[in-house]
Amino acid sequence: MYRYLGILCLMLIYTNGASAQNDHFEQCLSGLKERARSEKLFAQLIDEVLANLKPQPRVIELDRSQPEFTQTFASYLFQRVTPERIAQGKRLLKQYDTFLSRLTREHGVPGRYLVAFWGMETSYGSYLGRMPTLDSLATLACDQRRSAFFTDELMQALALLERESLSPADMRGSWAGAMGHTQFMPSAYRLHAIDGDGDGKVNLWRSERDALASGANYLAHLGWQKGRRWGREIILPAGFPYAETGLANQHPVSHWKKLGIRFANGQAVPDVEMQASVLVPSGHRGPAFLVYPNFHIILEWNRSEYYALAVGLLADRLIGAGPLVHPPSIRETALSRVAVEEMQTKLNRLGFDAGEIDGVMGSMTQSALREFQASKGIIADGYPDQATLCALSINTGPVSCL
Repeated sequence: MYRYLGILCLMLIYTNGASAQNDHFEQCLSGLKERARSEKLFAQLIDEVLANLKPQPRVIELDRSQPEFTQTFASYLFQRVTPERIAQGKRLLKQYDTFLSRLTREHGVPGRYLVAFWGMETSYGSYLGRMPTLDSLATLACDQRRSAFFTDELMQALALLERESLSPADMRGSWAGAMGHTQFMPSAYRLHAIDGDGDGKVNLWRSERDALASGANYLAHLGWQKGRRWGREIILPAGFPYAETGLANQHPVSHWKKLGIRFANGQAVPDVEMQASVLVPSGHRGPAFLVYPNFHIILEWNRSEYYALAVGLLADRLIGAGPLVHPPSIRETALSRVAVEEMQTKLNRLGFDAGEIDGVMGSMTQSALREFQASKGIIADGYPDQATLCALSINTGPVSCL
């Protein structure tokens, strides 16, 4: 009897929680309707589309567990820059050679990068996503974490729906609202998607050429520098000042050359004034990269450094480059979100500004960690290795801090 009473109580708690979430969503939809009216969208669109949107709890779960923030660099890279993806990318690079060469002439973006984005986003169109775009965007717009951003994207999606005479059922994609072969957010789709196959229409779901052309147009708009690479793998000398690593520390390439870095293939770094940063995504024991302005353009597509590195490395592999000279260790262990939150809390309490306590190893957290490491005489690479965690009195596993 008590067992059934317990189950009944759990059901009531779940039902009440779900009801509260639905009430919040309905209240939020009222505000979204007002915003849509202020954007002067068709009243019929507002009444028929917004009124029928449904919350998607799975979207919130996925937002809180993005692989860029929950995996090590080794795990992230080796799951995406795979022999199969490289081989297929090479075939597509050859198949679309004439078309991609035209895009390079018109937009300045080499075809290997467009194919690399395509491979990273949807594995060359093999999976475009099945989540209902408008429902996903509304769910995220009604969530506090990035409400303003996703509210704007929802308005852009509604305007796109209106402009392209689409139905809500046509608009499916990722949990975050990205759509088509190259996973454009609605704002990018509306502003930068172009007709690549010459049929007078733009459809990033059905036309591979539209998707590739739109990618080239978007990257050119973001400021892609013609004739420049994304970056290179490098070898750092003994005694390198790791406190200077990170995207916030930009210096001319000539500065890094004076510090003794070399390209991983043994070639000397040129004495040029182009701005660059040094990244060590797995800490001082892992690979190092010198990244250029085009790396920042890749980050405009996706803000994850892991993602941008994977795009650049995949693009290089598509034209014959070999694997990393100094690959990251597959033995790397990712910190849990709870452990990162604990680390951020302790850094902030100690006077090292890690920013918001969100469980994400972002740039502010890495910068704060470098400052803390330097204060303790630990190599200041911004990577939470065992020595750093022990110095913060954080125990994350079987290795004890003595």
